[in-house]
Amino acid sequence: MVMDTKKTFRKILFTVTGLVAGAGILVLLISAIGEKKKGQCTGYKITVKSLHNNRFIDDKDVFKLLSAATGGAVKGQTVSAINTRKLEDILENNVWINDAQLYFDNRNVLHVSVSEREPLARVFTIGGNSFYIDSNIKRMPLSDKTSARVPVFTGFPDKKLLTQKDSLLLGDIKAVAKFISVDSFWSAQVSEVGITPEKSFEIIPVVGNHLLRIGDAENLEQKFHRLFLFYNRVLSKSGFDRYKVIDAQYDGQIVAIRKGEKINSIDTAKLKLNVQKLIKQSLEVQNDTMVTARNVVTRTNMLNPADRGIMDEQESNKAKATSPNPLKLSQKKNPPVKIAEKPKQAEKKAPKAVMKKKN
Repeated sequence: MVMDTKKTFRKILFTVTGLVAGAGILVLLISAIGEKKKGQCTGYKITVKSLHNNRFIDDKDVFKLLSAATGGAVKGQTVSAINTRKLEDILENNVWINDAQLYFDNRNVLHVSVSEREPLARVFTIGGNSFYIDSNIKRMPLSDKTSARVPVFTGFPDKKLLTQKDSLLLGDIKAVAKFISVDSFWSAQVSEVGITPEKSFEIIPVVGNHLLRIGDAENLEQKFHRLFLFYNRVLSKSGFDRYKVIDAQYDGQIVAIRKGEKINSIDTAKLKLNVQKLIKQSLEVQNDTMVTARNVVTRTNMLNPADRGIMDEQESNKAKATSPNPLKLSQKKNPPVKIAEKPKQAEKKAPKAVMKKKN
């Protein structure tokens, strides 16, 4: 009984001692925090983070924002007078800042970490105005400091207040720009993306004098892969000035409108080498997630069904079943592409002589 009493007493003693020690530590922490708040800011350190090193905003710009918000110099002010949460909100309201984090270290140095908003596309309106959009589809103004290398879109409606359709169009622009930016081949090949009155997209390529139509922003991976196959299987052989429009918006096929003028063989050879180089570069870094198109259709004259030519893709589909990367088909010898030529109309023979009628 006595032993149990001693054990109980010791437990109580340890518990009380622990509570006293914990209370003492808590008092010390509160005191230290209070002393820190009474102390002065000994300096500041500003860090600007940029994913693509665009640098639309720099350390001096951030410091100006801080000085304006605190009413003077940051260094020398009491720590308690600097509301870090409020300063974060002020910095994040800037058009170039996506996120801001502020804190004091144990030496009362204010650390300011700022992440830039990253432009995803540059948009030109019908009236000639221009702005950027980021991954959150927020509009950003142009900068005097630098210009971002992003896909360019033209033909956007020139409105101050955007309608719901305009907002949806910006979402489609984001989807197309994001796809182009992460694909090595198309980021090198796309010069400009035009927006039609029907809110569809037409691409002006860097290499080749033709127009690429992709329609809306649905199924972009399949559409661009069909275009890539057409480049690889048809244009690399026939020349890149043979067609004026290449349309990939129809499911499982390519519709191409042939040009009427003659092709300059020298220019075509140069274009062929340039695009073959793009294809080679793309194959080296292309992901193994692309799907093979079911077929590719070329149409020399959309108004005349007799002018259509069909390219069989059975060899491509067979290769897909045995190869993890259908884009590597270009490394194998492809069967010759057959494009139906427009049949020549029989020339009408004029009579050798015509007798005059008697009066």
